[in-house]
Amino acid sequence: MPANAADQSVDQAATGSANDSAARLSAEAQRTFAEVRTRIEQVAQDALEQIRAQSRTYADTAGQQLETAQTYVTERVRERPIAATGAALGVGVLIGLLLSSGRR
Repeated sequence: MPANAADQSVDQAATGSANDSAARLSAEAQRTFAEVRTRIEQVAQDALEQIRAQSRTYADTAGQQLETAQTYVTERVRERPIAATGAALGVGVLIGLLLSSGRR
């Protein structure tokens, strides 16, 4: 029986060593995942900030273009009010015809 006790002692030592290795690997994996998560969050935040900056630029440009278009249309309507009224009436009739044809 002494041989059996020695085998158990070796098995317990091997099990303890395996458990220690598993615990170290688990801790290292958790640290690695935490680092990766932090890096991903930083990249996502940087990308979001870049998108926000670009969208602000596009919004400003669109706003300026709308103001220019509004000024242009206002000037043309003041130059020819009857033609502008006729054009608006024609567009309204076309839209009405298109919308009503979908109901038939």
